[in-house]
Amino acid sequence: MRADAPRLFSPVAIGSVELPNRIVVSPMCQYSASDGCANAWHQMHLGSLAISGAGLLFVEATAVTPSGRITPGCLGIYDDASRLAQHELVRSIRAVSNIPLAMQIGHAGRKASSAVPWQGGQLLDAADGGWQTVAPSALAQHPDEVPPQAMSAADIVALIDDFVSAARAAHEAGYDLLELHFAHGYLIHQFLSPLANNRTDEFGGSLENRMRLAQQIFLAVHEEVGGDLPVGVRLSATDWVAQGWDIDQSLQLCQALDQSGCAFFDVSSGGLSPAQQIPLAPGYQVAFARQIRQAVSAPVMAVGLITEPEQAEAIVTNGEADMVAMARAFLFDPRWPWRAAAALGATVVPPSQYSRCLPAGAAPVFGISRVGQR
Repeated sequence: MRADAPRLFSPVAIGSVELPNRIVVSPMCQYSASDGCANAWHQMHLGSLAISGAGLLFVEATAVTPSGRITPGCLGIYDDASRLAQHELVRSIRAVSNIPLAMQIGHAGRKASSAVPWQGGQLLDAADGGWQTVAPSALAQHPDEVPPQAMSAADIVALIDDFVSAARAAHEAGYDLLELHFAHGYLIHQFLSPLANNRTDEFGGSLENRMRLAQQIFLAVHEEVGGDLPVGVRLSATDWVAQGWDIDQSLQLCQALDQSGCAFFDVSSGGLSPAQQIPLAPGYQVAFARQIRQAVSAPVMAVGLITEPEQAEAIVTNGEADMVAMARAFLFDPRWPWRAAAALGATVVPPSQYSRCLPAGAAPVFGISRVGQR
């Protein structure tokens, strides 16, 4: 790496794991699993992204229980079959790439039991393959939906155990990092936000109480696997709704988790309420990442309409975040880091099998010698 190389292509450490650059492939739900199990689609989809040149690849949100899946087509890691499928998925990716791999684990709460997006995304009833959802309180996501069942104290204890079991299984499957999904209106975000949590016990009311479950899950997971792989958190920095979860509360949560050993923060927003008002624009969530980065010691990822190499370079160069994570940009252009390297004057190394596809004059960007055509 040249001394004057773009910062986007400089290495960065997340705990014990060093990433070769600061480009991250975000978790992207595919809604294509078979009873929670990864299959040929996931091997193809993730295998392609594994040779993208990114520094880190996330597998999509993976449920810690069957009822925690967003849709019947979502991944899980909660029984022998789904765990075995994860082992096979990691094996297939490792056969083509040594990219660091991360798993995001979570529970959808009241947003579970939904139809896949291309079939409407509505809450499913039992006749259509749905199930009873749970949440901190019996408050529905939409007024016309059946309310979830409020979780009991015993349910909460079991949930923490489910996260620990899933974390252990992810480690055994061969993942390098773990992310706890506390964002996008799913179960842990529901506990955090006063818009979804009206409990009167130790998990509701004050900010300290609403943060309690997130902290307990992090501590339990960190104790189980933190000595072997870094554990980070994805959070929604704001609900984008008055009187809801906001950046000030997020800062307090992140500082508490940072002091407990959180390895990284993946900063997103929204997803909890249909009343949200999001001012969509390029990099619209980066300001939240910047504020959290200034308040914690762990590295921070910025997400949200980051699409251009110069934009990503500016974010990390200006110290707004340590990494940029992209999703849709990678679906549209699975070789986005190649384009970024060419645009910024950096160097990446493509798979040898693809070296002959490079245009004349591109070899310096890709750190290879021109390969002859037999």
